[in-house]
Order: sequence, then structure tokens, then C-alpha cells
Amino acid sequence: MGDSTHLTVADVTALPHATDDEVQEVAATAQPFSLLVLRWAPGRHQEGAEAIEREHQRRMVGLRAGGVIAVLCPVLSDEVAGAAVMTVVPEVADEVMAADPCVLAGMMTHEVRPCVAFPGDTVPG
Repeated sequence: MGDSTHLTVADVTALPHATDDEVQEVAATAQPFSLLVLRWAPGRHQEGAEAIEREHQRRMVGLRAGGVIAVLCPVLSDEVAGAAVMTVVPEVADEVMAADPCVLAGMMTHEVRPCVAFPGDTVPG
């Protein structure tokens, strides 16, 4: 489809809907993952926050490079800091994120939920 970042609501509304068979075909490929949501916490602006956040960023990019994070999405918000699709089970994802520098410093909280995703899904680019 090309660059979808410039689609209007009318463009999106005009896209065809999938058939029931197409939905079932995709659903049959679903694989388990973990969905991570990071939220900003009251300690976000503490002294030394920039250095702590840089360490968090290095860690998250390292987890992505190591295959623990499949999709990494920083969020431009005053409430939500980011989201990620993690390739490990929720219990492991929760333990990994409990050791995150921003979580440990009280700058972020984390929530992990089980989810499914479909092999081959990617972000454009």
C-alpha cells in the first residue's frame, strides 16, 4: 500500500473489509507474545532523570537487538512512556521490566499482558 502515514479517514474508510475466511486464515497463525505498557510515574522529573532515562533507552534497544523486544514504540505522551511487543512469556517480561532503570527509580511503572500477534507483521519503513 505504500506510505500509509498520509491516509485520510476517508481513505481508511474506503479500504475493503476482510472476509470471514481471511480473518480465520490470519487467526490460525497467531503466536503468543507479551504486550508491555510503560507509564510515567511521579518520579519522572527527579534529579538525575536524564541519565536514568538514557540507561533505560540503551537497555530497551539492547533488548530489541537481542530479540526480547519485537516491536519497540516510544509514546509521545505525558501519561504513557512507551509500549512494546515482547517475545517472552508475561512472567519473564514482568521480571525483565521490574529491573528496568526507570522502573527501579520510580520514573515509570510497567504493565505486562499476554497477547497474540501474527508472524510477518511489521511496521512500515
